[in-house]
Amino acid sequence: MNTVTSGTPPSGFAANSPTPHQPTPEAFVFSGRGSEYFRIWIVNLLLSIVTLGIYSAWAKVRRTRYFYDNTQVAGSSFEYHGNPMAILKGRIIALVLIGGYQIAFRLSPKLGLLALVLMLSVMPWLIWRSYQFKLYNSSYRGIRFGFQGSAGKSYFNYLVLPLISAFSLGLLSPFAYQRTKKYLHTESKFGATHFSFDASVGSFYQIFLICFAIAVLGYIGIGILFSGSLMAVASAGVGAGKHAAPAAYAGPFFSMIFSMYAWTFLIVPLALTMFQNLIWNHTRLADHQFQSKLKWTRVAFIMITNLIAIVCTLGLFTPFAQIRSLKYRLESVSLLAAGSLDHFLADAEPQGSAAGEGMSDLLDFDLSL
Repeated sequence: MNTVTSGTPPSGFAANSPTPHQPTPEAFVFSGRGSEYFRIWIVNLLLSIVTLGIYSAWAKVRRTRYFYDNTQVAGSSFEYHGNPMAILKGRIIALVLIGGYQIAFRLSPKLGLLALVLMLSVMPWLIWRSYQFKLYNSSYRGIRFGFQGSAGKSYFNYLVLPLISAFSLGLLSPFAYQRTKKYLHTESKFGATHFSFDASVGSFYQIFLICFAIAVLGYIGIGILFSGSLMAVASAGVGAGKHAAPAAYAGPFFSMIFSMYAWTFLIVPLALTMFQNLIWNHTRLADHQFQSKLKWTRVAFIMITNLIAIVCTLGLFTPFAQIRSLKYRLESVSLLAAGSLDHFLADAEPQGSAAGEGMSDLLDFDLSL
């Protein structure tokens, strides 16, 4: 975020610091532009194709640096220090795992099952290393973030909990999601200071139940509405002394299916909005609180118009869509600073560099894969 509200001092909190009981809201600002990012996106795409995917690691660094450089809070932007070679190694591992699984399954179902077990057993470790890589290579005002979580906790959150959720037929999914988010936030740190997370399991269940209830009620309403249309087609055939042709049912039937898909698509931004607000409104960094005010109607509008534009432009609107979505989600978040951020930054500086020296062999397993 390279734009600052007029009158805001560069140091963000240095001037007119409020009392601890009057936190200063510092909004996140994203100054990236679609036309600007389009040039980065199209070059990254073409070079990745020409190099058979090898350049994609450098493309990710270039893309991430653009997003970080244009993301600003309290007058300062973030920095990304990722090494493309570490990203490339992670992608090669992913390719080997996925390719090996595909080949093994074609050779023998038993061999394929063994490859699947191997891939699942390695995945939590790769996710753990990826979080370490991403946070250690992110900084704000010269201070790096970090991820303290252990490999054992990663296996519990990304292997044990998903298996428990699957065996419970999804009933424990909100519990697993809450535990995963708590692990990610509480084990993350800025300098020497850890983030904290206090959203309850019950609040996650509440969002799941609200979205589930709205989805079911919508499906029932759509079913009732189009059942009438189907019955009208059948009645028209009976009135004419013959059964209605199967083609006569096609229109109402496919309209019903389309309506159900459209209704499902509207539930996605609702869940996204509620979860972002819940997670960030319950995240703190020492005495500093985060606040998210995402609006469901705005998220739904952006998602629908982005989808239409991407389809109409055969994918060329994709970078513009990414900028629109990211800009709104970021600028809906504020940092409620309890006092001067400059003082906090000084206290957050980690002692010594031994931890940093031990991070040189970090590996990035691209989670988006």
